[in-house]
Amino acid sequence: MTHFGFESDLHTLLRLDAPILNAPPARWQRKARDGPAAPGPATLSPMKPSNRAHGAGRTPGRTPGKSASKTQSTPSKAGGDRYIPHRSAMQMEVANFLLTKENDDSEDTPTKKEQQKTWAVNLNGFDVEEAKILRLSGKPQNAPEGYQNNLKVLYSQKATPGSSRKNGRYIPSMPDRILDAPEIRNDYYLNLIDWSSQNFLAVALDNSVYLWNYASGEIIQLLQMENPDDYVSAVSWIKEGNYLAIGTSNAEVQLWDIQQQKRLRNMTSHSSRVGSLSWNSYILSSGARTGHIHHHDVRVAEHHVATLAGHTQEGDSGDFAPIQTFTQHQGAVKAVAWCPWQSNVLATGGGTSDRHIRIWNVCSGTCLNTVDAHSQVCAILWSTNYKEFISGHGFAQNQLVVWKYPTMAKVTELKGHTARVLNLTMSPDGSMVASASADETLRLWRCFEMDPVKKKEKEKAGSAKSSIIHQGIR
Repeated sequence: MTHFGFESDLHTLLRLDAPILNAPPARWQRKARDGPAAPGPATLSPMKPSNRAHGAGRTPGRTPGKSASKTQSTPSKAGGDRYIPHRSAMQMEVANFLLTKENDDSEDTPTKKEQQKTWAVNLNGFDVEEAKILRLSGKPQNAPEGYQNNLKVLYSQKATPGSSRKNGRYIPSMPDRILDAPEIRNDYYLNLIDWSSQNFLAVALDNSVYLWNYASGEIIQLLQMENPDDYVSAVSWIKEGNYLAIGTSNAEVQLWDIQQQKRLRNMTSHSSRVGSLSWNSYILSSGARTGHIHHHDVRVAEHHVATLAGHTQEGDSGDFAPIQTFTQHQGAVKAVAWCPWQSNVLATGGGTSDRHIRIWNVCSGTCLNTVDAHSQVCAILWSTNYKEFISGHGFAQNQLVVWKYPTMAKVTELKGHTARVLNLTMSPDGSMVASASADETLRLWRCFEMDPVKKKEKEKAGSAKSSIIHQGIR
């Protein structure tokens, strides 16, 4: 009987537990009641202060004082496996008191307030209480002087370091125009191009001289040497741009009227080719291969008025002694240019065995600065719009370089020529530079473009000047 009673009790227990074994898993029950279940198994964790008021009015899950064996009975409804702690009225009152006490500033001592203020200043850079942005009434206060939002600084900066650099003017790396120059002579000592104040570009191509009108694009053949063995070795415009001087390989200096396209004079005083020409009002200076420099007064019949001798080749012995002699260059010096805003400053460039550009004070005879160009220096031009100058080079880069003055910092390099740059000349407004190269091309570079407002002011000032030549050329 005892054995039978034990089996009956066991059967009864199994029958009582059947709803628990056949019921859906507890996580499904929680999902049906509370929405999607959190991942992972359900765990018990201490109640946080912020959750203390949650479920305060709910009926406790079990009555205090009941035995543990009776609390393990089957839940009366789905979700009964959730743990709901018991909260007495006393616990809620204590919690409310503690929270109220924490928010009460009346018990803060002056020392504690000073500490909080110091912490706020150290952490934020200002006192939070004195610089609240969100306010219930009135206008929002401005941020304290000198305050900078760190997040704004972090997310408003550009990723590239270039954002911190100063914006310089734009210099196109490609030429504005490219013109063919067939049969241009590849000779380091010749000066074969010049740009007039009337916007005509004169180009010497072997035994001929051509004029290119920049405004209209018209091309005029001004002259061709009678003897095919002779060639044009130098061209130079007078300042006003209405007369062109031409040096030839047969030691002549010719003077041409451009408007009439007629030769005015043929001046002979040299004994070898004339490779360089330069105007100073009505005085034309010509340099010959013998080293002599002659001054010509183009207004009078006896034009040869002075001779400078001192060079041993391609340029000077005799009537006048040099004021200064510079011997630091280690190669041929063909690139020579006066600074337009400092009359005592001269720039010179050395050939392949030197490759240096030097800046001189001709009054004191000192070298103000020097830079290694790493290439043969063929020509130098000072900008009239900026405190800069440009140099043309041969071996090995065949490039043009724009330099800052007086720092001699490299502004940019202009590449494109495939052979050495023989000569440089500048447009009348100073914005463009034309380069003649042994690759038989002329390239026009817009490297000194001027601000439009300053450009108008400069043109207005230039138009007010009258011609300094009042006597006709005979």
